[in-house]
Amino acid sequence: MRGRWPAGLEYIDKLSGSEDTKLRFKAILDTLYGQARLLEVCTQLGIGETRFHQLRETALQAALTAIAPRPAGRPSRTAGPEAAQIQDLQQQVHELKHALHEAQVCAEIALVLGGNTGHDQRDATAEKKMPQRHVKINKPR
Repeated sequence: MRGRWPAGLEYIDKLSGSEDTKLRFKAILDTLYGQARLLEVCTQLGIGETRFHQLRETALQAALTAIAPRPAGRPSRTAGPEAAQIQDLQQQVHELKHALHEAQVCAEIALVLGGNTGHDQRDATAEKKMPQRHVKINKPR
């Protein structure tokens, strides 16, 4: 076999983390490979068997999650509070446009049928009777 020998547990020393955490991780791997007994490791770390099982399960689950295949590319951004607010405002604009259109249709129907458009009747008749004045402006020559 050509190439370098595998680094083994020494590779853990190159990773970032506290020495205590590295020691725990090495102990977990030692028990998985059968190089150390569970009770020896628990005594060395000063923890009980139940806690060691929790640590081992947490470490292995985190490792599996970290190496799980993911879709290529940058993950999509999650919609922030601004996006929700924009969507709410767009919905309000749509509702207001719809209400305005309804009001315009009602006004047109009232005009066609001769009903009251909401103005005082006196104002409507006064507007009709006002004469239209055309002002002629003489332009200087």
